[in-house]
Amino acid sequence: MTTQLKDTAPLGRIIVITSGKGGVGKTTSAAAISAGLAKRGHKTVVIDFDVGLRNLDMIMGCERRVVFDFINVIQGDARLKQALIKDKRLENLFVLPTSQTRDKDALTQEGVEAVLNELKEEFDYIICDSPAGIERGAQMAMYFADEAVVVTNPEVSSVRDSDRVLGLLSSKTRRAEKDGAEPIKAQVLLTRHDKGRIEKGEMMTVEDVLEILAVPLLGIIPESTAVLRASNIGTPVTLDEPSAAGTAYENAVARLTGEEVEISVEDDRRPGFFGRLFGRTA
Repeated sequence: MTTQLKDTAPLGRIIVITSGKGGVGKTTSAAAISAGLAKRGHKTVVIDFDVGLRNLDMIMGCERRVVFDFINVIQGDARLKQALIKDKRLENLFVLPTSQTRDKDALTQEGVEAVLNELKEEFDYIICDSPAGIERGAQMAMYFADEAVVVTNPEVSSVRDSDRVLGLLSSKTRRAEKDGAEPIKAQVLLTRHDKGRIEKGEMMTVEDVLEILAVPLLGIIPESTAVLRASNIGTPVTLDEPSAAGTAYENAVARLTGEEVEISVEDDRRPGFFGRLFGRTA
């Protein structure tokens, strides 16, 4: 009976956290989302695909515990269980760091697929923290994804680059290449939202961003010093002290798991203020 249940159990979902432009909060978002999923009881692993420039381990607060990495596993120098780092705060959260010394050519499609297939047997969610841009590392991070969270700022250059990434998700992934496969479910996570700058015309409105990208909105993360503080102390913002940004990430995680949560923007600098976006809850 036990074997039968295991054989019919659903495999883990692979979600890539990606962006066209660097510096938009992608790795911060990957850390916050993976921790948020684990807090909700889902066994979760987050993988750093940014070979040579890793920093996920620092944001997760486990940089001193890295012995083996993603590339070691791909090249057969270590077993997956040796490279996985178990979070000290959450029982069901794990980190798979990448190499600081190799280049992105070490990411082979066959190797990445083998690691992901093994992880899918054990984890509910596999979060892939992609490098920014559209080069090899980013394409490897998104190729096997079931879902994608495209992180963007409300700025023209960031949105334009995100539109390019959405094009790759619909054309250069396994689901896109496979006849009859459902397309990757892509959603936008809008970070560094600043109502004051938007009102001054220094940033795009949420409606303008969604009109260009034409995919559902997962959430809006306000500009917040809490995000920088959490990163500096090696804690995902969803595990740090309560903040508007942390709450926004928690709500985004809830939507990611299928809950219906109204999208609103809370500002740490103006407690109690909510700007609601009616009709944008999808």
